[in-house]
Amino acid sequence: MDGHLDGTLVARMREYLAAGTAMDLAALEALYDEEFENVRTDEAGRVAVLTKAHFMARFRALAARGEGVADGGTDDVRFLSAGRRGDQGTVVMYRCEDGLPARYVFVWRWEDGRWTTLLREFTFERDVSPLLALLAAVAAGGNGAGAGAGAGVGSGAGAGAGGAAVEG
Repeated sequence: MDGHLDGTLVARMREYLAAGTAMDLAALEALYDEEFENVRTDEAGRVAVLTKAHFMARFRALAARGEGVADGGTDDVRFLSAGRRGDQGTVVMYRCEDGLPARYVFVWRWEDGRWTTLLREFTFERDVSPLLALLAAVAAGGNGAGAGAGAGVGSGAGAGAGGAAVEG
């Protein structure tokens, strides 16, 4: 930790992580902003962008099968930075997934004196090409149930409700 952590923002992140771990679909629906995007990039410079619709479809599909996203819990999560600038807050989070360090950057909306919704999640992965192929299949009329949740809650989601991982 860097000693400068906005406690209200960290608390909101913990709510988000708990919602993902519990597969609380109503809470996740409320936490993701309508404009939410998860921007994932990889070592080759490829970029995949996931929306709230992608994440929620993935969570619903997992819940329908009785599965979850965060088998390992969130005990390993560390908040490296959390602060507010104007009407947005940024959280840098670290965790270890499958033995690999993962880093996430979350951007929250500040409105009416509180942290309301998650606007963006930025993640780095070794290879997003399988995700890009899946998104292309969905765009061509395939099933979107496989796209989605990633780092935050989704993939390393014990971490959050839906992001991707930054490995390395």
